[in-house]
Amino acid sequence: MSIQRIRRDDTVIVMRGVSAGKTGKVLEVAGERALVEGVNLRKKTLRKSQDNPQGGIVEKESPIGLANLMPYCAHCKKGVRIARESADGKSVRKCRVCGHALDS
Repeated sequence: MSIQRIRRDDTVIVMRGVSAGKTGKVLEVAGERALVEGVNLRKKTLRKSQDNPQGGIVEKESPIGLANLMPYCAHCKKGVRIARESADGKSVRKCRVCGHALDS
C-alpha cells in the first residue's frame, strides 16, 4: 500500500468524469475512494417517515475514485502533484510547482 496523497479536509480538484473541473473539500476517504463535498452528486429518493414527512428526491454525494482527484494548490490555482519533505521530524506535503505547503 502506498502513502496516501489525499486526506480528509484536503481541497481537491476532479480531473476526469462528469464532475471534471469542480473543486471541493474531502469529507471522507475509504480505501481507494473519497467522498468530496458538492462533487459526483446523485439523486436519491426518500420514503415518507417521521424524520422526513414529505419524502421526495434529494441530491447526495457519492464516492469518487482517488485516481480521478488531484490535490488543489490555492497558490497555483490548479491541481498539482505533491512532494514530501521532512521538517521538524514530520513529513510535510508541498506543491511541486511553487513549494507551497498543503498541510496546515
